[in-house]
Amino acid sequence: MRCLRFFLSCSWRLLWLALLLPTLAPAQVLVLRSAQAEITVDGATTQKFVTLPFLWEREIGLQSGRSVFDINFLLEPTPEHRYAMSLPRLANGYEISLNGVLLDRFGDTSQHYLSDAKLPRLLVIPPGVLGVKNNLHIVLRSDSGRQSALAAITVGPLEQVEAAHHSLWLWRVWGRQMVALFSAVIALIGLVLWISQTTDAPDGTLWRDRIYLYGWLAELFWTFRVADSVLESPAFTLIWWTVMSSLALGAWGCLTILFCMEAIGWGRAPAMRAVRVWLGLLMVCGLMAAPAGWVYGRPLVLTLWYGALGTTFLVFGLAMAGASLRRGAALNLRLLSFAVLFNVLIGMIDLYRLRISPSTEGSTSLYFSSVLFGLVAGFIVIMRFRTASQQARNSTRNLNEIVRQREAELHHSYQQLEQMAREQERATERTRILRDMHDGVGAHLSTAIRQLEFGQASRTEVLHTLHDSMDQLKLTIDAMNLPPGDLTALLANLRYRLEPRLKTAGIELLWGVQQVPLLPWLDAAAMRHVQFIVFEVISNALQHARATRLGIELCGTPEGGARLKMTDNGCGFDLHNVKLQGLSSLRSRAKALKVQLHLSSVPGQTVVQISWSLPGQPAALDAGEY
Repeated sequence: MRCLRFFLSCSWRLLWLALLLPTLAPAQVLVLRSAQAEITVDGATTQKFVTLPFLWEREIGLQSGRSVFDINFLLEPTPEHRYAMSLPRLANGYEISLNGVLLDRFGDTSQHYLSDAKLPRLLVIPPGVLGVKNNLHIVLRSDSGRQSALAAITVGPLEQVEAAHHSLWLWRVWGRQMVALFSAVIALIGLVLWISQTTDAPDGTLWRDRIYLYGWLAELFWTFRVADSVLESPAFTLIWWTVMSSLALGAWGCLTILFCMEAIGWGRAPAMRAVRVWLGLLMVCGLMAAPAGWVYGRPLVLTLWYGALGTTFLVFGLAMAGASLRRGAALNLRLLSFAVLFNVLIGMIDLYRLRISPSTEGSTSLYFSSVLFGLVAGFIVIMRFRTASQQARNSTRNLNEIVRQREAELHHSYQQLEQMAREQERATERTRILRDMHDGVGAHLSTAIRQLEFGQASRTEVLHTLHDSMDQLKLTIDAMNLPPGDLTALLANLRYRLEPRLKTAGIELLWGVQQVPLLPWLDAAAMRHVQFIVFEVISNALQHARATRLGIELCGTPEGGARLKMTDNGCGFDLHNVKLQGLSSLRSRAKALKVQLHLSSVPGQTVVQISWSLPGQPAALDAGEY
């Protein structure tokens, strides 16, 4: 009994809900699919009943014309909500009126090829226009080859129609805009990589990888093509703008094939030369086919060119697929072959729907399938860039290692050279000491030995010779530590060494040496020459001049040089007649020093003067009397 009462209660509630639902149901939505049409082609007008969607090229053919559609529909009761109308496709130019009220207009319905409506339309119907009986009047201009169409029309409450239209707009407009933006980003990345990634060619010029060039150009043309599908107001004449859009499609296809050739390593294969020639011929044919289809009204020519382009893609994709099936095929080859074949399939479907059996959807699928190819191409480019970067890092690391090794070798070589230089310097110094001892001490000792052997020299002469030999030895030792450029210190050292001997010989030393600045261009060798010039003059005064006074003067010159003057009051000698070894030595050492040498000698006064000029100033090398 309780079960029966429960069943009756539920049945009563369901009946009440069924009676209440019609009052709660939303306002009706109509889909208009039939119309009375008046079609005009080349001045001839025919009337017929058509079913929407109406596709001009499928119904009429490849001709331009004008259509007038009258669509009657009922709304019971009279709508109280705001209504709207959604037209998924309405091309190429049109006028829309509802119950005599103009709702929308695009382009000129009497002149062909001046406008092309591509986007879905949402028309909000003004209040008071709709009634129970309604007439929708549409004038449609159709251009040959431009997929003119009138899709089924949805009429209903604004909220519901707007929601359905938003979904359509999201797919047909925003989706394509996102594809265009994606392609533009890929193109920009390719351009940056093409500009920045350079290597040195064998001839010394900069070489850029062509895969980046083909990639960014292909994506650039594809960006233009996709953007054109949602652009209704081009920058210049619609006909030539459409020609550019068709050529952009062809350029995208050819450049994509070239990109694939470089990506899978076929770019340098001899057989690919024929492929490049064929692609070039395709683009040349496109330069003729696109104007023939859009400017001169021969769409069949353009369709054949599209077919040749698609067939080329198909053959190339099959060749890649065959190569990818081999054992050990590269990942790049397999990914690209799949992406190419997938896009070829979608492209062939779009070609059929676009050129052979048109539909109101138009060419949509290829725009989105191209994203797959863009992702694969981007992955390949990134991996290629990563590999190139890794190689560059390895090269840099290897180069740094080579540089480090070379630096170590150079450092070792420098140390060896430095050691050799020090040894050479020591050898040179030993050679100098030996030469000085041989020419100075050795010569004087040899003279003393001969004097003693022959017994003709007096004891005083032998002592002079031995004293000279001892002085030469001391000067040879002193020459090892001569301060470069310090003439004052050099003369002071000579005074210390030789003044006691002068006093013993009865010669008064007149010291007139002033403190002069250092002459930095006088190195150790030059200082030794100065030392032995002064010693030669003192030795001459001791042995030959019979002098009682010897003056030594040193002073600076206004030009920054120095002047050394040595004078004795001896017997003198004839500069032109006498030939002395000491005089010859003075001249040779003055020449080595590149200084001005002044010699003068008369009985009672012999003068030897040396003048130093600044480096770069001319100095007369005169060994005679001034």
